[in-house]
Amino acid sequence: MDTGLRKFIFRDLQTIEGYIDPPDALVFLSLLRAQKKSGLEGGIAEIGVFYGRSYFLLKKISEGDRILAIDLFDLGQTPDAASTQYARFIANGRRLGLAVDEELVIRGDSTLMRADEITRKVGRTRFFSIDGGHTLQHIAADSRLATDTLADHGIIAFDDTFNPAWPEVTVGVADFLRDRKDMFSTFCMTKYKTYVCRNEFHEFYLNAIAKAPDLLAFDHVETEFLGAKVTRLHNPISRRMVYELMVRSGMRALSERVYR
Repeated sequence: MDTGLRKFIFRDLQTIEGYIDPPDALVFLSLLRAQKKSGLEGGIAEIGVFYGRSYFLLKKISEGDRILAIDLFDLGQTPDAASTQYARFIANGRRLGLAVDEELVIRGDSTLMRADEITRKVGRTRFFSIDGGHTLQHIAADSRLATDTLADHGIIAFDDTFNPAWPEVTVGVADFLRDRKDMFSTFCMTKYKTYVCRNEFHEFYLNAIAKAPDLLAFDHVETEFLGAKVTRLHNPISRRMVYELMVRSGMRALSERVYR
């Protein structure tokens, strides 16, 4: 286990406003490491950056790789009509020592993008995170975009798949998997995310999740989703409560011990 990376996940990353929690951060880490170990290369893309929590995680794990950030960046306005969201995103990178490559930022509507706009910048993608618009229209468009840019060994991570606040995400992901059942299947689920790959790499990623040292703290529950064998990583509420208590008590630097 890389102590420095874990400290980054449990301490530095949590200072950025955002939604990726430590369990999924550890899944990102485990999958990206498994790819690197097996020589599975490619670019990385993220739709829905917000203030950069998951973007800087990807950048920290995959230093040297090309990482594309896609977002409207339309939150907040300064008197000169600039985006406060974008300014905070850039500032977070400077503060963490992970400067944003602004040539690899697309400020626009992902549903209007073409696949070659991504592949020209980062090549075929080995990891594609979808956390943009949460309507059926957005999920359909973003999943098509991810499919058209994905390397054979690539992973798509869908956010908020079973969040009752966003029911159309669940429908959109299910539609995607049903329509492409001969091509894609789910291999891992957490409370917040669903991880999908091409069928020929399904066993590879199942094994990567099973053997990942940073995921040993979670219960690995075997389940099935739309005909595919899936590992559901269960994070007991008792552990989540201890973690939150430590964070709120000012013990953020020690909180990673809860997930060993």
